[in-house]
Amino acid sequence: MDVLTPAQLPNAARLLAAGHMVAVPTPRWYMLCVRAADPAATSAVSRSKQRPGTKPLLFLLDSPASSEALFDLSNDARLLTGGLWPGDLALRLPWKPGVQPVAAVGSPALVGCPDGILGHLVALAGEPLAAAVCSISTPAAGDTDHPALTADQVVDFDRTTGAGIAAVVDGGICPHGRHMTIVDCPAGAAARLEREGTVHARAVEAALAPAGGPHVG
Repeated sequence: MDVLTPAQLPNAARLLAAGHMVAVPTPRWYMLCVRAADPAATSAVSRSKQRPGTKPLLFLLDSPASSEALFDLSNDARLLTGGLWPGDLALRLPWKPGVQPVAAVGSPALVGCPDGILGHLVALAGEPLAAAVCSISTPAAGDTDHPALTADQVVDFDRTTGAGIAAVVDGGICPHGRHMTIVDCPAGAAARLEREGTVHARAVEAALAPAGGPHVG
C-alpha cells in the first residue's frame, strides 16, 4: 500500500480511475473510496468490510449543484445543500425520474458532499465516488473492530482483511470519531432528522429556517 500526502491527491485520483480502492481521512475517520460506477470496486469495499451486499454505500458528490442533475430535491433538501454542503451532512435522496440508480448506492441514496481532503479528491476524480468507513461492519464487527482514525490503523485493517487498498492519504489523526448526521429528504415532503452526528440538530434547524422554521423531528 502506498502512503500518500495530501499534496499527492492527484496520484490517489489516478488510482481510483484505474479501479483501485483508496483510504482517505475525514474529520470523523478514514473512509474507503472507489468509483461509484465501478461494480468490481464497490464489491471489493463491501467484501473487505464483511458488509452485506444489500447494505448500500455512501454516494459522494463534488458540489451541491451536482445533486440537481441526479436527485429529486425537495425545498428542504435545497436549503440543506445550500446551507450545510460541503460538510459532514448526509442526505437520503430519491433519484430523479429517468435517472438509473447506482447499484452500490441503492434507492433512495445516502448522499454526501464532503469538504477537506475527501472533497478535494472527489473533485479531482471528476465523477461520484462510493465510500464506507474503514472498519469491519456490524454484525461481523467484534469489540475491538473500531473505525480507523490514523493511517497506521488503515494499514492494519488492510493487512488483517486483505482488502487490497492501493493507497492511504495520510491526513494525521481524525479527531471526531463520530458518524455523519443523516437527514431524510423525501420528494415534496418535509425533511426528517434520521441520525444526529457531527452536524448538530440545531444546525440542521438553522439551515431549514428560511422555509418557515424547523422541520426536523
